[in-house]
Amino acid sequence: MSQQKVIFDTDPGVDDALALYYLLRHPGIDLLGVTTVFGNAPVEVTTRNAAWLLTQWDHEDVPVHAGASATMTPDMAEESFPTHIHGLNGVGDIPIDMAAGPVSETAARFIIDTVRAHPGEVRLLAVGRMTNLARALVLDPGIAPLVRDVVIMGGAFRVPGNITPAAEANIWGDALAADMVFGAEWPVVAIPLDLTTQTFMDAATLQDLARRGGAGMELVAELSQDYVGFYRGAGYDGMLVHDCCAAVYLTDPDLFDLTRGEVRVVDRGIAIGLTLCNPEDRQGPLADWEGRPRQSYAHDGDAPAILARIDQVCTAR
Repeated sequence: MSQQKVIFDTDPGVDDALALYYLLRHPGIDLLGVTTVFGNAPVEVTTRNAAWLLTQWDHEDVPVHAGASATMTPDMAEESFPTHIHGLNGVGDIPIDMAAGPVSETAARFIIDTVRAHPGEVRLLAVGRMTNLARALVLDPGIAPLVRDVVIMGGAFRVPGNITPAAEANIWGDALAADMVFGAEWPVVAIPLDLTTQTFMDAATLQDLARRGGAGMELVAELSQDYVGFYRGAGYDGMLVHDCCAAVYLTDPDLFDLTRGEVRVVDRGIAIGLTLCNPEDRQGPLADWEGRPRQSYAHDGDAPAILARIDQVCTAR
């Protein structure tokens, strides 16, 4: 099996951890590096978390590059981190024997250098804010046509947002960066709330995966307990696997139903972070779409098969 070259842009984050484990376990993925961004926690913490998870899973050879610590979007409110979902340490407050310290921002340069070293081969999987990808475009706009594709977890096209009525959290957190990413000359596939809110893993299934998957999945289940508790407070016994759903798209795109069209992101006002698609089957005449490439988002998919694929990969011995 030929391997896909992947850079994972992430903000661990509980559901990020499951996605990272999936990428490490899948035989068809060559994980070239992890780039971190602020979001579920400050970038110093998300960087520490990524390095710690890789160490726990015996993949210290995968480089970690710290990225953006703040949004590119003007006039955003001061950042508050979702500690009620991901814990104070970003991974469910389980004990971590690695300190979070100051970091130097190298993520955008790593993306640029890696893409130029492997033209046409690198897939960017981004499951946090799009700030690192946008900064790479600013530094070197010429990388866009050299990227194989960009897959993101983000957006809410036909459903309500999860942080405001209009917006999904990753897009809302840096709406300007997201609009830049959708507007660049590289193929983008968004895996939005439209689909990820269907990929619900109940608590019993998570514990069964831990039992069958060994120490690696046991760690995922352990750090997910506060995340499950958050959903339990909303009346659900389990968790949504937003980020791992996007990871599955890399390996099993046939499980996803896509809509194509130009995409814009509102970057100010009450609807900041709103993702809008101008579908190719009913093109709007607005000048705002001119010059924008047609991208894709998953409006639906085979949620049970996606969850089964996660099970298969993460429990394989």
